[in-house]
Amino acid sequence: MITNDILYVGVDDRDIDLFEGQFVVPNGIAYNSYVILDDKIAVMDTVDKRKGTEYLLNLEKALGDRLPDYLIVSHVEPDHASSIRLFLDKYPKTQLVGNAKTFQFLAQYFDLNFDSVLTVREGDTLLLGKHELHFIFAPMVHWPEVMFTYDSCDKVLFSADAFGKFGALDANEDWTCEARRYYFNIVGKFGMPVQTVLKKAAALDIRIICPLHGPILSENLGKYLDKYNTWSSYEPESEGVFIACASLHGNTKDAAFALKEMLLSKGCPKVVISDLARDDMTEALEDAFRYGKIVLAASSYNGGVMPFMEDFLHHLKGKNYQKRTVALIENGTWAPSANKAMTEILSQMKDITILDTAITLRGTMKAEDKKALASLADRLCTS
Repeated sequence: MITNDILYVGVDDRDIDLFEGQFVVPNGIAYNSYVILDDKIAVMDTVDKRKGTEYLLNLEKALGDRLPDYLIVSHVEPDHASSIRLFLDKYPKTQLVGNAKTFQFLAQYFDLNFDSVLTVREGDTLLLGKHELHFIFAPMVHWPEVMFTYDSCDKVLFSADAFGKFGALDANEDWTCEARRYYFNIVGKFGMPVQTVLKKAAALDIRIICPLHGPILSENLGKYLDKYNTWSSYEPESEGVFIACASLHGNTKDAAFALKEMLLSKGCPKVVISDLARDDMTEALEDAFRYGKIVLAASSYNGGVMPFMEDFLHHLKGKNYQKRTVALIENGTWAPSANKAMTEILSQMKDITILDTAITLRGTMKAEDKKALASLADRLCTS
């Protein structure tokens, strides 16, 4: 129970290996759905069809002997909407509520005869009794049809994918870490649309946030709103340095760890290293956005840069990476090429400052290389 009239009917998915076919979720994922019980009953979204049967049992228990009047579709992505067919088979008289794009997209997933739909526009309201629902469009957070719903009675914001996180509801883990990884890997490209909808939310009296993934948020809401403001404005969140490494024979990785020790000895508050060949890419992306300074250390390869680093940089570009200070380290025995290749990709991003301290290693670290790394550590600690 979320409030006296709003019930949770979602499900955890602990069986899934990759969310959206690409993101590792060791603690599963929650598919959230809610029921508002009033003179009329509104259901807020369904769940992934993987858990459709379990979901309908939860819904039936919450409804008792009543039937839903409305199914509000906040987001058409299949992890929230692929059980709509099952829902309508069980409750065929339910009126679907969405915007014009909602129904355009639903038709691409279902051969449905929409006997009864209610198409809403920005600012429209739906009266259930004492609960009045206000529809707030949030296009590109992170699909074009996304909309939030605000219940002015209980001051609840149903926020679609915003403020969501990886992990089942029973996962004992910090919200921020998995919410950050979720945000930058799924929503991260769309900072400006998130900023737009945050401005809309600022005008509301919000006491509870009900996202489509992750826990219901009801305490210290300013923390979550501040995080989203920081993330969507692409500002660094934490003091420190992130080192992304792609090492062919281990020598470049040795240099990366040597730099880490130098930074820590000089008082850098936090230094994080990711081995791009072995560590999870989504974690690396999360850390790249978390810190304001990043070191790219990579071996040269085929006249360019190691594919793991190239892939990482293209991921950053695709997520609208910006407002960061970058240092470069390359390694190459006979034709060092990594720094040039990395610079070319970085030049396609906006507001990236590349330090004029690029280091070129040739094989193993020499005394002069350690001096160059120490100078780089000084620069990173003072810039």
